[in-house]
Amino acid sequence: MDVLLSAFKALIDAGSYVMLPIIITIIGLIFRLPLSKAFKSGITITCGFVGINLLVNLLKSAVSPAASAMVTNFGLNLDVTDVGWGAISSITWASPIVAFLVFEILGINILMLVLKATKTMDVDIWNYHHMMIAGILVYYVTENIVWALIATAMTAIMTLKFADWTAPLIEHFFGIPDVTLPTISYTSSIIVAAPLNWVIDRIPGLNKLNFSIKSVQKYLGVFGDPMMLGLILGIAMGGLALFPVDKAFLTGVNVAAVMVLMPKMTAMFVEGLMPISAAAQKLTSEKFGGNGLSIGLDAAVVVGNPEVITTALIMIPVTILMAFILPGNRMMPLADLAVVTFRVALVVALCRGNVFRSILISIPVMAAILYAGTFAAPYLTGLAQSTGLSFDGQIACMAGPSLTQTAIVFWSCISQNAVIVVPVVIVIFAAVWFLVEKKIGMDKIEAYAAEYDEM
Repeated sequence: MDVLLSAFKALIDAGSYVMLPIIITIIGLIFRLPLSKAFKSGITITCGFVGINLLVNLLKSAVSPAASAMVTNFGLNLDVTDVGWGAISSITWASPIVAFLVFEILGINILMLVLKATKTMDVDIWNYHHMMIAGILVYYVTENIVWALIATAMTAIMTLKFADWTAPLIEHFFGIPDVTLPTISYTSSIIVAAPLNWVIDRIPGLNKLNFSIKSVQKYLGVFGDPMMLGLILGIAMGGLALFPVDKAFLTGVNVAAVMVLMPKMTAMFVEGLMPISAAAQKLTSEKFGGNGLSIGLDAAVVVGNPEVITTALIMIPVTILMAFILPGNRMMPLADLAVVTFRVALVVALCRGNVFRSILISIPVMAAILYAGTFAAPYLTGLAQSTGLSFDGQIACMAGPSLTQTAIVFWSCISQNAVIVVPVVIVIFAAVWFLVEKKIGMDKIEAYAAEYDEM
């Protein structure tokens, strides 16, 4: 186990840009692509992914100072500080049980693929920390390795199934076929968003309200262009941050650049993916009767969508305001405000680009994150201290136990009572399966996509 973990850690430490071409090349060879084509696909996908991450980081660098300034301007001074997902990731990988959880997740994915219980081949290994944190927290609280393994298994199975069920949204809204996104910071929102979307569909008048970038372009002309909209929203955020005019304008330019360049990087990513996808579909059709596989990737590939960025930029000041006014909230959003795009991306796809409805649903999604972060703060702070890290006061983030899916698993499993855990899991699965797989099935998603294209 130690040897395997050392090899795995060496690969992880090399970084995703080294891992991705290696993994994609190996997958290509498994799917019988020639080595040259498999390697070219791996490099092309990685170049697209590098471009996407550079733009995501550009967006973060533009948004983070403005978000921090808004926190100060709002006079927000709560006693639980958002230290960001990166800090939680480092805490997760420092756990003494991490080796067991890594290979457990790998084994679950392979077993589910063999049993045809999932179509997701999760190669997003560097984001395993999202699935492991529930088990690690359960182990910290209970000191029971069995319940830690149960928590991790539940999280992994839920994530793979949510990724399967939401795959049509990736293909028909974001335009990336044969890909799923088993990143909990992305999939978790579906637990809150799917029921709310179902309710809104049944409220007369409200279900007809639609605001998307495509519809805005009809009325605003050049100012409805994603580039101009990014400029306007970025400047507005700089204004709320009370930046000088030049700094506010620079924020707007950076956001506008992301809006323009992100689709080009996504197109390059898809270009590299297509040979792998075609080979996978051919082989799985021959061997498994058409039960094609999808490659599970980092949700970064969709966060550059113009509607996603627009929704996120609006939700950042809204989230800060909610932190101030929500009764019982103690979490001060800070480090993770720049990655709100990940929290709202699936909401936007579910609402097929309707920014008005996306914001309406994102409000309770983000409120749930604030409350879960508040309640889990003592445990997360204690876990951080057990790894040798120290902070002034209690800590939280908008990932880990703050995410609805992880929070439900964590709070269920620390009870160490199957009578509580099993019904909770069944209810969540049944609700999401009904609302996504059945009520928002492939036929309806295709109709949504056609409607969106006609706008």
